[in-house]
Amino acid sequence: MFYEVEIPEQKKGEKTISVLVVLNPAESRRLLAKATVELPEVQNAWKNGMIIISRGITNAFVTEEFFGISVEPKAGQTVGMVCNGIANANSGPPPCNWHVIRNGKVLEGADSNVEILNFKSGDVFIKGANAIDNDGHAGVYVSSVKAGSIGVAWPIITPRGCHLIIPVSLEKMVSSVIEAAKHTGLYYFKHSTGLPVKLIPLPLAKVITEIQAFAILAGVRAYHIGSGGVGGSEGSVHLSIEGDEEGVEKAFELAKSVKGEPPVSLPDTFYVSSAEDYNYDALAQLATLKGI
Repeated sequence: MFYEVEIPEQKKGEKTISVLVVLNPAESRRLLAKATVELPEVQNAWKNGMIIISRGITNAFVTEEFFGISVEPKAGQTVGMVCNGIANANSGPPPCNWHVIRNGKVLEGADSNVEILNFKSGDVFIKGANAIDNDGHAGVYVSSVKAGSIGVAWPIITPRGCHLIIPVSLEKMVSSVIEAAKHTGLYYFKHSTGLPVKLIPLPLAKVITEIQAFAILAGVRAYHIGSGGVGGSEGSVHLSIEGDEEGVEKAFELAKSVKGEPPVSLPDTFYVSSAEDYNYDALAQLATLKGI
């Protein structure tokens, strides 16, 4: 579900203004990361509980916003990714292990699969996604037979009343996450360009898109009016931002502050050399993961 935000009421007679903003994918990720760290649930868990930043590309930006550091290569902070035209997985270590936080302090080198067992109500798990639909349903790809990090986290955070926060760009909008999930699976595909995936819906997650981010950070309404482009703007999100002059000017300054964010950097090593090397056989490519 989309994160619930309250837009301040405009004063009577106050003029509404609008601005057009185009965000490339890395710019959107930076915006989403800024909004994520400002959420009341996240701030409370920072001071009084636990936060786990799951491995992920958008989460690399979240880590940077939390600690004021640089995480490179950002795509090395995840395992699975879509890059170079195929679905693949990073076979190297993450560049940063600052991902478990307790009472505002990093647990150096912590194993999140162990630390999550200590989660209590109000703690926060931050996870990226591969799909979002207009109903606020987010979906996550897994190629692991063990369902990856979400396979560990979901059964713990759901019954314990923890917060699953998902920052995800409108770049990843699909018509229906539930319908899409029906047509995926590790053993569903005969051929694939890269690793086969299962899309796992996460209907109770709190989803932050660019729309919620601008509302959280500037108190304005944003409308998704288009997507895509060329020359480096493939995957861009186009937004109309509306509200009173003070809020919209704040939002526009925020948009300008993330402009020029460099494209996401890639790791050096992958599990799948190329889909062609495996004759596009889905199961042969899945086998490169060796059951992880």
